[in-house]
Amino acid sequence: MDRQDLAILFSGGTDSLALYALAFHGRHPEISNPRNIHLLQMLNGMGRFPSFPENRFRTAEKILKAQIPETDTIPKSVYVELDMGRLFQGLWLDNFEELMPEYGGKNLVCVACKLAMHARAIIYCVERYVPVLLAGYAAKQGYFPEQTPTFMKKVAELSAYFGITTKFPLFHEFDHETVTRHLLEDYGLPSTGGGERKCLFCQTLTTATEKETGDYLDDMVPRVATYIEHKLEGCIKKAAQCFPPGNIKTVH
Repeated sequence: MDRQDLAILFSGGTDSLALYALAFHGRHPEISNPRNIHLLQMLNGMGRFPSFPENRFRTAEKILKAQIPETDTIPKSVYVELDMGRLFQGLWLDNFEELMPEYGGKNLVCVACKLAMHARAIIYCVERYVPVLLAGYAAKQGYFPEQTPTFMKKVAELSAYFGITTKFPLFHEFDHETVTRHLLEDYGLPSTGGGERKCLFCQTLTTATEKETGDYLDDMVPRVATYIEHKLEGCIKKAAQCFPPGNIKTVH
C-alpha cells in the first residue's frame, strides 16, 4: 500500500511535538507511516516569539532523522505557516459583545481560534490531497473547552464533510504530563514547554462548559463549512462575506 501524506496542527508544544515524533517513526496504531508530514503552524495574529515553533521543529527533525537507519525510508517534513487571523476575528473578536450573551456570557475566544485553525487546515489538506489531519489534544488539558470531546467530535465531522479524516490519537493516552515527557525523552526531544508562540489569549480564564461550546459550534460550523466551500471554489467575494468585520447578524 502506498504511503499517504498526513498533516499535524503543530504549535511547537510538547503534545504536537510528540505527534510529530510518532508520525516520523510510524510508531502508533492510529498513525500510519507517512510519505510526507505537513506541520501546520497557525498564525492568529496574537502570537509573540514567532521563531520558537520553527526552531523546535528544526531541532526535532535533525534528532529524529539521526535515529532512522540509512536503509529506511525517511518521511519528508514540510513546515508551513498559515494565517487564519481574519477568520478568527470573524468567528469571535469582531462580535464578542453580541456573541457572549448568546452563550451564557462565556468566553469562547479559544474555541473560535481553534475552529479557525481547523478550517484553515481543512482547506490546506483538500487543496494538497492530504487525507489525514492530526491534532495533539490531550485529556490532561480537558479543562480547555477547545480540547473536549464535544469540540473534537464536531470538528471531526466538519473535516469528514470535506473528505478529511481528523484524528486525536493521543487524547486518552496523554492524561498526565508524565506520559508526554516519557515519550519525548525516549526520542531525545525537549520534554517541557517553550516551543510555542506565546499567544495573547493563552490561559485566558473561561468557565465555559461543553454545553456552551457545543451551542456555539452548532451555530458556527455551518457558516464555516460554507466559507470553506467558497474558498475551495475560488469564490473570493462570497467567502469574505461569510465573516465580514462588524455585526455578524447583518450577513444574509
